[in-house]
Amino acid sequence: MHPALSIILFTTFSGLGYGLAAMLGLGLLDPANIATKLAHVLALALISAGLLSSTAHLGNPQRAWRALSQWRTSWLSREGVMALATFVPLTWSAWLAVIEGRYYWLPGLLGTAMSFVTVFCTAMIYASLKSVQAWHTRLTPACYVLFAAAGGLVASAFFAACSAALSPLLPLAALVVLAVAWWVKAQWRARTRELSPLSTPESATGLGYLGRVRLFEKPHMTENYLTREMGFRVGRKHAAKLWKIALAAGAVVPAVLMLLLSAMGPGGAGDVAVAAGALLAFVAGVLAERWLFFAEARHAVMNYYGGE
Repeated sequence: MHPALSIILFTTFSGLGYGLAAMLGLGLLDPANIATKLAHVLALALISAGLLSSTAHLGNPQRAWRALSQWRTSWLSREGVMALATFVPLTWSAWLAVIEGRYYWLPGLLGTAMSFVTVFCTAMIYASLKSVQAWHTRLTPACYVLFAAAGGLVASAFFAACSAALSPLLPLAALVVLAVAWWVKAQWRARTRELSPLSTPESATGLGYLGRVRLFEKPHMTENYLTREMGFRVGRKHAAKLWKIALAAGAVVPAVLMLLLSAMGPGGAGDVAVAAGALLAFVAGVLAERWLFFAEARHAVMNYYGGE
């Protein structure tokens, strides 16, 4: 699949925003601190920026509102409805923290639950597609939710460090969730590598009884939507190298820095820089992971275009 920059940015930054909002909803940070107030604002900004970037991939962005009416059957519509509904408790919590400097459990817990449900709906847009065999697994929503939680914990550790109120348990929790998230992603990738295509040129054309089917002539003389969006190819060596980069930046570096942050304790010299480094590395790793998520996926329609 074509790894569109708008979708990569959307899934990465909105996931980070929802993860941070979910952790804030649990009351992990003191709402009286300036850093916590900024965290609420940043979470809403990341979610808004991510959702806006996703509209750049639409053919007619001005008609995006129509997708909200299909929530009974479409995961894309459910995601849109949940995203709008989740703004209510998140904005409520942000108002209480930024303006009144206090935490209230009702909007906080509602925002946490609805944030994870929204991320789940985003993941199900891809997991529900039987035509993309690599995505059609329960591991896809598990990866999305776990990455959102891991990003939220790493970001929370950063803002706690900025307030000199970092509990050693917070970076340790981030370390555990990071390990689980990347382990599940590794399982997802291993499954993809072992897949046997359910749809082949032989089954797609119904000519398999004659033997191996080869493309005699392209269906179109020029590029069209299908070849542009679903005909992207990435070399195995390039993908393997990028996976190592994603794993190093998104898993190893943040995990080591979170462990170091836990050992340093609250108010330690340089803990803000360490936490910032962990957050930036995690974001870079997830960006690479999301690029591979799309670039390595094979759509069944490419059977008609000579896809192997």
